[in-house]
This record gives sequence, structure tokens and C-alpha cells, in this order.
Amino acid sequence: MSTEHDESAAIGTVTHYFGHLSVAAVQLDQPLHKGEKVHIKGHTTDLVQTVDSMEVDHQSIEQAAPGDDLAIHVDDHVRDHDRIFRED
Repeated sequence: MSTEHDESAAIGTVTHYFGHLSVAAVQLDQPLHKGEKVHIKGHTTDLVQTVDSMEVDHQSIEQAAPGDDLAIHVDDHVRDHDRIFRED
């Protein structure tokens, strides 16, 4: 079952998807920590998963700050402009 989110609650946006790596490039508006559960939502995307891998400049990180451009491993196909929300 999908949760509806207020657009103002988004913590970031997918800027690119690398299908061969199952990795999403993300621009953050709010902090994000490894191990947090996120909901990636778009016109045809509806994915809830735990962030198990985050990288900045090919270096593994535990947390990222607003304004960071990072890569996160995703469990399914996501698309440019999909919004990312924190899940409870």
C-alpha cells in the first residue's frame, strides 16, 4: 500500500538513474542517513526501501547533507525528477 506524501515533505529529487548499476543520482534538500527508509515516488515510480548504500564522489558515506549530490543504490528502476520522501 502506497503512502501519499505532501510535496513539501520531499527530502530530495532523483537527477539521474544508472540502470546498469541500479544507482540513482540524488540532489538532497534535507539530511539523509544510511539505514533510513525512503519512499521514491514519481508518475510511474513507487518504491519503498532502506538506504543501504550511499556515495559521494565514489566514496562510501554514512550521512549526507542538504545540497549534496550523492548516489544511492536502488532496488528497482527510478526516473529523473522522482521525489524522495522519508518513511516512518
